[in-house]
Amino acid sequence: MSYYFSKKLDLGFEEAIEKVTEALKSEGFGILTEIDVKETLKKKLDVDFRPYKILGACNAPFAHKALEAEDKIGAMLPCNVIVQQLEDGVEVAAVDPVASMMAVKNDQLGEVASTIQSKLKSVIKGL
Repeated sequence: MSYYFSKKLDLGFEEAIEKVTEALKSEGFGILTEIDVKETLKKKLDVDFRPYKILGACNAPFAHKALEAEDKIGAMLPCNVIVQQLEDGVEVAAVDPVASMMAVKNDQLGEVASTIQSKLKSVIKGL
């Protein structure tokens, strides 16, 4: 089982960020964090890196259910979605929450993970 699902887009990097953000919103996700990896690596290490952003997506009702079922699950939240510039276009990839939750031995998380997986797959497929 892969730990992510992805899709390549024929869009500019910033346009892809906007499209992904809107697609996530349509599935009930908000962006809690946005990490600009390119900027961070330049600032911290003086390394030039391709455009690469990590979006921390959260669907609050399902995050709440997960936290109710497992109080330490916050260590695995939010659901990360990456947007990166490749030579042949922009790739968007989302974590597979079902794969992530396999490490947690709590049956109550299965339904939440499956629902979020379905929503994230819908986002990626719809791009």
